[in-house]
Amino acid sequence: MVATHSRSTSGYSELQAVLSRISPQTLTLQLKQLEADGLIERQVFAETPVRVEYRLSTFGHTLSDVMDSLEAWGQRYLEYRKTHL
Repeated sequence: MVATHSRSTSGYSELQAVLSRISPQTLTLQLKQLEADGLIERQVFAETPVRVEYRLSTFGHTLSDVMDSLEAWGQRYLEYRKTHL
């Protein structure tokens, strides 16, 4: 979820599509943990079928700079691997 911080809200199926390598059970557990840790907010809409949206909390947004730095480092590391490993 934090990795997809550029979007304001995401539904479960959108997250599952972006994070397709993660099993649905793992995604559900991680979303519950992120919510319990105060990093994301979950909003349930009383519709049929029920719709749920997730978004970073104000506190969760404080990780954006850290995640951007990690992403940039990862890109540099991939380039390094091409020439050194």
